[in-house]
Amino acid sequence: MSQHPAGAAEHGHGHHDEHENHGSLKAYVIGFIISIVLTVIPLLVVFETSMNKTGVIITIITMAVIQLIVQLFFFMHIREGEGPKYNVMALVLGLFIVLVIVGGSVWIMSFNSVVQ
Repeated sequence: MSQHPAGAAEHGHGHHDEHENHGSLKAYVIGFIISIVLTVIPLLVVFETSMNKTGVIITIITMAVIQLIVQLFFFMHIREGEGPKYNVMALVLGLFIVLVIVGGSVWIMSFNSVVQ
């Protein structure tokens, strides 16, 4: 007599549905196409343009930032979940720490190259 209560079966099925709704094929395909376009644009700018060096660097950085945003929303599902506000706060904190470390390292390296 191993009958399971109706609530237990529904709970297990509901948990499985939660993972299935994590992302749709359409969202993944759209994200993939946008990622490919955002990768090709800087390549074309570098290889096929007579843009000055500053313009090329600005274009590459802009496409990288947009690529980061696309990755977060289409593939990492930063908007979804039980606490999206906490996910965004953790992401902002992580980005701040990375910027401080990279910025500090560049500053130290540029300062040391001037002194020597």
